[in-house]
Amino acid sequence: MSEPSIPQAVANATQPPENPYLSKKTRNYALGLLTLGYCFNFIDRQLLSILQEAIKLDLDLSDGQLGLLTGFAFAMFYVTAGIPIARWADRGNRRNIVSYAIGIWSFMTAISGLALNYTQLFLARIGVGVGEAGGSPPSHSIISDIFPPERRATAISIYSTGVNVGILFGFLFGGWLNEFFGWRIAFAVVGLPGLLVALIIRFTIKEPVRGLSEGRSVNSEVAPLGEVLSLLWSRLSFRHMAFAAGLNAFAAYGTVNWQASYFIRTHGMNTGELGTWLSLSSGLLGAIGILFGGIIADKLAPKDKRWYMWVPAIVGFIGVPFFIVVFMTDSKYLALILSCIPGTLINVYLGNSIATAHALVGARMRAMASAILFFILNLIGLGMGPSAIGFLSDYLEPSLGMESLRYAMVYLIPGALFWSSCHFVLAARHLRNDLAAAPQ
Repeated sequence: MSEPSIPQAVANATQPPENPYLSKKTRNYALGLLTLGYCFNFIDRQLLSILQEAIKLDLDLSDGQLGLLTGFAFAMFYVTAGIPIARWADRGNRRNIVSYAIGIWSFMTAISGLALNYTQLFLARIGVGVGEAGGSPPSHSIISDIFPPERRATAISIYSTGVNVGILFGFLFGGWLNEFFGWRIAFAVVGLPGLLVALIIRFTIKEPVRGLSEGRSVNSEVAPLGEVLSLLWSRLSFRHMAFAAGLNAFAAYGTVNWQASYFIRTHGMNTGELGTWLSLSSGLLGAIGILFGGIIADKLAPKDKRWYMWVPAIVGFIGVPFFIVVFMTDSKYLALILSCIPGTLINVYLGNSIATAHALVGARMRAMASAILFFILNLIGLGMGPSAIGFLSDYLEPSLGMESLRYAMVYLIPGALFWSSCHFVLAARHLRNDLAAAPQ
């Protein structure tokens, strides 16, 4: 029997029998708005990084406590809430879930500036984490339903540029706002605009029909969590890719959450100048890296699907020696200039990994597949990266003083990135067979 046409798929689906995404303009508008929402995700998440030296002095915190705020405390609630929200997204209205999520994390960011002690700030960051758990898996699922498989890595890479565009504005605005108004005002100014973005998404984006991009109808029944877990875990390519993504995220989150403190302590920079530099290296150039990583993989994949894993492996190996020089040189501006290379390459893995996870499962498993990938990625990366560096810095401080953070970063980040690239290579070995066995 031949595959149903797109109109037949729409008619058979449980959503209203219409396709609001026939035009390229409508698809790109939805992608652009979801990407804007993701930008606010990382503006709000990473704002703390540029502010944490001021917060440390104001609230009298240790590096270990700062590491928990930016890492483990945030990540545990982020990953825990992600699975049930993704299950809701696989059967509910994904647009509404994204809108609610943006509203929650933006509000919690805005009130972070009211914190009078570590406990209050800790609780506010938990609220940000719970809100942000509802952003990406539903957005990934929407994008996979409005863009065809051969353009999916590119589309998700465009969405994933929100990571670095958010970092760009988080560092830029946070650095200068802190310089002139203090860290409390910075939280309020950066958090409140997200509430407007939440409303725009809610009232201008339409919920797409599931399975539309493949031109097939999708059963309305949601796959049980155990079934999705079992399917993904049975694929060796997914196991290696998820671990690789986690290790890459360990290096990425460890870098972005501590590099501002490193440059302030080791090179004596102020937050305004530093925020401008980091907005370029970790923000603008990082967004370009993610975008072209997806485009290049989509261009090469028709010849060999393993390029989806080879691309992040290659850029990871390239980034390792640059990280070592950045952390070990005594030249402030050499460190800032060379940081542009790993800053461009460090998040290339994102679009390729998400698109591959979606290709390994059925259409009603995509949000859950994203959530499972993000659970592993963020447990290893966000949960362990900033915290491990913070605690290692505290451990080294008695012997190394102000240089403890420098050595904590150089001991952990390059090694994690090299290890990640090795697992992307191993994932590529199994990818073609696992894609051939993927459910339709």
